[in-house]
Amino acid sequence: MKAIVVKRTEGEPTLSWEEVPDVTYGPEEILVDIRATAVNRADLLQAQGAYPPPPGESQILGLEMCGVVAAIGQNAEGWQVGDRVLGLLAGGGYAERVAVHPQMLIRLPESWEFTDGAAVPEVWLTAFSNFFVEGGLQADEKVLIHAGGSGVGTAGIQLCRAARATVYTTAGSAAKLDKCRELGAQLAVNYKEQDFFKEIMEITDGQGIDLILDPVGAAYLAKNLNLLAVNGRLINIGLMGGSEAEINLGTILGKSLRIIGTRLRPRPLAEKIFITREFEKRFWSMLEDGRLQPVVDRIFPIEDAQDAHRYIRQNKNIGKVVLEM
Repeated sequence: MKAIVVKRTEGEPTLSWEEVPDVTYGPEEILVDIRATAVNRADLLQAQGAYPPPPGESQILGLEMCGVVAAIGQNAEGWQVGDRVLGLLAGGGYAERVAVHPQMLIRLPESWEFTDGAAVPEVWLTAFSNFFVEGGLQADEKVLIHAGGSGVGTAGIQLCRAARATVYTTAGSAAKLDKCRELGAQLAVNYKEQDFFKEIMEITDGQGIDLILDPVGAAYLAKNLNLLAVNGRLINIGLMGGSEAEINLGTILGKSLRIIGTRLRPRPLAEKIFITREFEKRFWSMLEDGRLQPVVDRIFPIEDAQDAHRYIRQNKNIGKVVLEM
């Protein structure tokens, strides 16, 4: 089979579409012919040698896929050869085939293209697990989503609005701010030109935020904590703005705050199955009937994966960048 092979250089990594050994699948796994995958910032980090896959997982890039069931292990149940599916991966998505546990798969709606399905697993499950499993989001709470124009951001806005929460976002361009508002954000703040702390405190009449989802890290920590209301939760999913910062424990104790750091990829399989199934039960019907929609910015041929990585590195995308086989 073919897959993207990473060759590290002094500059940006070189990604090439080459022949590699065929993937094998176990008796409790499903073999899927991949038709589309998508790019995540974790892929960029892995290509640079900074985010290796969990032990025992594929070294090939790619945390999600959409395709067609090609073969079924003798102990695997629930699927038939030819079924159209999508699913979250710990690795291996930038390839022609991948082996997946059957409980990690969701059926692709007949009206969807494979490129639509590839835009769902990583960002929608990340958003769902953080807001609802980790954050315990309730109706009528106020949410701040940093990087609202990202894949996780565009999914998170829609999920939070579907749960009847009020959503505020930050983003760095007029186009991204417009998209956030279109998806249901009550306020979208340009962090390059405005003080998001001041803007959000003003619109909330000084009450602040119940839950913040932040991929930035250290650069936003103090403002995030000061923005949180009593019993507020800060969920950190990235370190784009650094990993080290001073913290005022008085703020945390005084308002009974919680700081939660989460990653989806290294979770045990049982946890990822639980997240997948709970997401499917609560929100999948809304995606099927169009009330919620995956946001696809651009589609690149898999052979152009390096261009797709460069596009994301330049922070140009609104929503997902998809790679099509």
